[in-house]
Amino acid sequence: MATTGTTRFAVGQSLPVYAVSAHNAATHSDNKIHEDSVAKAYGFRGGLVPGVTVHAYMTRPFAEHLGLSWVERGTISARFLKPFYEGDECRVTATVTSITPAAVQFEVTAINQDGEICGSGVASLPFETVEAPSSDAVPLAPLPLHRPDANAESLAIGTVLGTPEWDFELEGTYADYLEEVADDLPLHSGSSAVAAPGHLVRWGNSALTANVALGPWVHVSSDVQHFSAVHPGDHLRSAAVVTDLFERKGHHFVDLDVLIVANGDRPVMRIAHRAIYQLRPA
Repeated sequence: MATTGTTRFAVGQSLPVYAVSAHNAATHSDNKIHEDSVAKAYGFRGGLVPGVTVHAYMTRPFAEHLGLSWVERGTISARFLKPFYEGDECRVTATVTSITPAAVQFEVTAINQDGEICGSGVASLPFETVEAPSSDAVPLAPLPLHRPDANAESLAIGTVLGTPEWDFELEGTYADYLEEVADDLPLHSGSSAVAAPGHLVRWGNSALTANVALGPWVHVSSDVQHFSAVHPGDHLRSAAVVTDLFERKGHHFVDLDVLIVANGDRPVMRIAHRAIYQLRPA
């Protein structure tokens, strides 16, 4: 048994199940894997619900029941194993698997209405503040004026990608995001709101999409370490470097090391991000 804040944990204990109707809000995005006809050509039932949306669903139990402490120092490693489609039932379970002097560990799964595990991963809540990397641990670079095609040259291992920057505000794009992922938590939209973790992971995605021109592509996984919360008015940047590039079963994968920093000097989140940047031929 362990206690953090007002929450007591025991091995085998589960957080309340989170259930949501999966929503594909990306049908008109540049990534046509979210559009029905293109996705079906690649053997899917229809347009895929974005991986960043599934990631948001998988973080919900932790943000809701562990609160600000998880947003400030928690971790999650999420793998997207099977697609969710528009209207699918998504049930997220999070169960305590171990408790150490340093952290409580969870197994997290996202299951559809047929009982298939579509998302799987592990998460943790460290009991103490996590040491953050240097704010320049991942180098910065200007965004390209013209994005090259995504290939082994433009995404060569060690390539420093251009750095997207943005201001976090509760209105506009962020409010639209919360509606898209059905996030009504006061933690993310109330008077003392902080940025939803999934929103930041979506910006981590932009480190890829802002730098190379992609055809249909798939978000495979994200391993996330939080360091601090993002507040309205914070200016953010998402620096990224390519750490691996490989081919498996005809798919071409890229791994990124992404570091999101607030106001030039406060690390917020580090993401080990994996995507299939080129699918095998339809």
